[in-house]
Amino acid sequence: MRRLDRAVIDRNEMLKVMDECICARVGFYDDGEVYIVPLNFGYVATEETVTLYFHSAKRGRKIALIKKCDTVGFEMDTGYSLAQNDIACKFSNTFKSIIGTGVISFVTDADEKRFALRRIMKHVTNKDEWQFNDKAVELVRVFKIEVTKMTCKAKQN
Repeated sequence: MRRLDRAVIDRNEMLKVMDECICARVGFYDDGEVYIVPLNFGYVATEETVTLYFHSAKRGRKIALIKKCDTVGFEMDTGYSLAQNDIACKFSNTFKSIIGTGVISFVTDADEKRFALRRIMKHVTNKDEWQFNDKAVELVRVFKIEVTKMTCKAKQN
């Protein structure tokens, strides 16, 4: 990271930024192209790991790309605000962002799928008590990113 004065090093502060983000963009490599898709997400963090959870339909380009390559990048951001000025080069902005890489895989175990879906719903609603019937769990594709590297940056005016 070039601007170390903007680096967020404290892990708890990084997770607070993640809590504020409503969308994660996942980047896939696709034979010379980059395919980026915005997704709702949930996560679980331990002292050593962060796992991001997502859901989608069972078919489509991202599903094919997950089968093709298990390494992805991701980005999430929040708090963007433009600070205008009369001089073009003095425009600025505020933001908080997280960028990382990880290993992506499908979640196939029904109990883990339910757990993942609850984490996603917790993230978007801040409620824990969601239930998912067997049919709903069967119909949805759930996948996860086990984060291998993550950096966080913030600029506040």
